[in-house]
Amino acid sequence: MPRPLSFREIEAFRAVMQAGTTTAAAQLLHTTQPSVSRLLAQMQAGAGLKLFDMHKGRLRPTPEALELFAKVQQHFVGLERIERDLQGLRLSGAGTLRIGCTPALGLSVLPAVVHAFVQQHPSTPISLQTLGTPHLREGLQLGQFDLVVSTMAIDAPDLNASVLHRSQAVCVMHPGHALAQRDELHVSDLADQLLLTLNADDNIFLQLQQTMQRHGVQARSTIETTYSSTICCLAAEGTGIGVVNPYVASKFAAQLAIRPLLPHCAVEIALALPLHRAPSARADVFVQLLQQHLQTGKGPG
Repeated sequence: MPRPLSFREIEAFRAVMQAGTTTAAAQLLHTTQPSVSRLLAQMQAGAGLKLFDMHKGRLRPTPEALELFAKVQQHFVGLERIERDLQGLRLSGAGTLRIGCTPALGLSVLPAVVHAFVQQHPSTPISLQTLGTPHLREGLQLGQFDLVVSTMAIDAPDLNASVLHRSQAVCVMHPGHALAQRDELHVSDLADQLLLTLNADDNIFLQLQQTMQRHGVQARSTIETTYSSTICCLAAEGTGIGVVNPYVASKFAAQLAIRPLLPHCAVEIALALPLHRAPSARADVFVQLLQQHLQTGKGPG
């Protein structure tokens, strides 16, 4: 009676079809010729089909064997593809590593971390997208990112958020600015200055505004812009004095005077991951490299 075939029987059949003889098939399978002959006999009995006959001392496949071999090849091609995919997963992780970050971190901290990651995993495709924090949060919730990094809090019930690094905002100005002669600045020093600020929804702006109000400080005028890098460029031109995160400021150190601001305006680097999806191995590696970069003093603070 026909019965289901075992994988070993199918494997022996395929090897014989590929090699042409049971001896050569045994070499492919790292076994003995009698073992291959026994598996073939068991397979023909189990299949209820004649798969080979003998012609001048050699096995000759029947039409049924040729048709069956075509089906078997499709199966094994699928298995080989799975093995190649597994090898890729072992080496690089699954698919593209999708990172979202704020523009300030995309300009300052992330390039060095991405470079370190690529040295370890050169075959892993990477997508690095810079967006505002609300869009980063939404993208992570929609599954568009594996992880996001921001200079603002990323709080949501369905996200696993943590603070990786803490620092303080700094003042940036042209090296020839009168205030550049000081080692640090107090918020009262901003009185009657042309102040370069971020948009009103930015955390640094909100802290600075509250601190200035508490100390009764009024700027002469303001220029509001979206990016810390734009503030640094304006300050480098001598347009005014700005307050930005220290990560971006460090990238313009050759063009600017950078001074601590008192009282401190806190700046944090926050990491967020999906709460209900385990991070991939490659995401874990990236986070470890990011933490190492921040903890070794390569970042400010």
